Parts: sequence; structure tokens; C-alpha cells
Amino acid sequence: MFLVLLLILLGIYAGLIGWLALRQDQLIFRPHRGRVAPADWGLGDFRIIQAATGDGLFLDGWYRPADGFAKPTIVILPGNGGHPGLRAQKARGLADAGYGVLIAGYRGYAGNDGVPSMPGLVADGRAALDYLIGQGISGHHLVLYGESLGTAVAIALAAERRIASLILEAPFTRLVDLAASRYPLVPVRALLRHHADCAAAIAHVRAPVLILHGRADRTVPVHLGEALEKAITSPVRSWRPSQAGHHDLFAHGALGEILDFLAGGHRPAEGPILEQRGRPGGGTALIPRR
Repeated sequence: MFLVLLLILLGIYAGLIGWLALRQDQLIFRPHRGRVAPADWGLGDFRIIQAATGDGLFLDGWYRPADGFAKPTIVILPGNGGHPGLRAQKARGLADAGYGVLIAGYRGYAGNDGVPSMPGLVADGRAALDYLIGQGISGHHLVLYGESLGTAVAIALAAERRIASLILEAPFTRLVDLAASRYPLVPVRALLRHHADCAAAIAHVRAPVLILHGRADRTVPVHLGEALEKAITSPVRSWRPSQAGHHDLFAHGALGEILDFLAGGHRPAEGPILEQRGRPGGGTALIPRR
């Protein structure tokens, strides 16, 4: 009887592992497929722009330029779920403070063509930055704001370009570490097809960093964000409210922390030797020499 029960349990376990292996794309990337309009989410002053990726996609993003030329533009790199409208609260708060805001579009999300992947999302973020550079906005006027899975995108981009500052909401060390925390009894390190090593990449970031992470976050455990902070070599500031979870940081005062950080006069630290490449729109792409 014990052997039969053990075989049943092993069968259930094997079935679970097989299901997770087959469904991991849907578990990691959870897009809203239909198109949405900025005005429907209180962002009537935002317009839809198209950013061209290196592999031939044209992705819709939501953009509102900065008031004048003094304040930088903040590129919001969303997490794994939903659509740009779900970022309306933070976009509204930042835009009302005079900052330019671009909610980057991802492949496969909100009516965009393509299939999501980690390299693909990084390419999509790169396209959003290149769009802004084409509008005449250079690196020292760009702030990257990654949320959850989007922190991996933001870190990858910040490691390859000079930017003004980097904001990370609910970051983690590695995607495999995050998956292992969610499925502790599953051999995720052997099964996971998607990878992002934020801890390795962030060591190359020279811009000041702000970390926002709720201590009650059950989606991205706060200890992963704390471990990531130890790998940062540039100036870093962290804010971890005890009662905040994964989706309610703004209800606990995150906007005030962000605005205070942005107003702090942070300047990018000296990075590697950079080559300046002109863009048709008058901006400058700052690209590390190889």
C-alpha cells in the first residue's frame, strides 16, 4: 500500500514538473493582448509612439515629453503582466511633476507583434531608448525605471549605456533565484529556459540607484532585492516599507521617495570610455567601446 501511494505521489510530482516545464512561458510572461488607449487610463496627454527594434518590430509605447528641458525623461520598463494602462498611476504622478515619461511597449503585449522572451524584452527596452535619443534626449537626461521582471531589463540597459539614474521596483538577483523561491520543490535550475542575471549585470552600472521594495512582497521576496543591493557598486539608496506588498508601493508613499531621489542632484559616476554616435533627431547614443 505504501509503495502504491509513493508511486501515485511520484506520478503527481512528475506531472507537475512536466506542466511547469511546458507552461513556463505563460507563467513568466502574462501579457494583455488587446490594444488599450492612454485616455482610457487618465493619460489623455500621452501619445502613442512606435519604437523600432533591431529585429524588425514596431512597438507601441505611451509617451509624454518633459515640461521644458530641465527635467529628465523616465522610461518605465513594465513587469511581466498586463498593459501600459496598469502603470498609469506612476506615469501620472511623474508627468505631473514635470518629468517626461515613456511607458515602453513589449513584444506580444497590448497589441504589439512578437513573442515575449528575456532577450526580446531587453531589445524592446533598447528600442524605447533609441526612440528617445532620436528625439534629441541624450543619456544624461534618461532615467530607467524597472518594475519586477522589468528590473532585469532596466539593469541590462543601464549596464550598457550611461544614464542619469536607475530606479528598481521589486528587483531580484537572478530569474532562476526568483523561480526557485516560488517553486522550492521543483528543479527549476534544470528546467528554466529564460535567464536574467541581474546581480552580474548591475556590477557594471555606474548610475545612482534607487531600490523600492515592500517587505510584505509575496511575489518577489525582499531578500532577493537585499542580495542584489550588495552587488551594486554605484551610489545606492533603498526604501523598503514594512507593510507594502508587490503592487501597492505607491499607496505607501513611493512617489515621494522617487521625486526626492530624482531631485537629489545625482550625477552619473565615471564609466568606461564611451564613443558618441550621432542620431538623426539630434540626440546622442552613448555606447561603450568594445
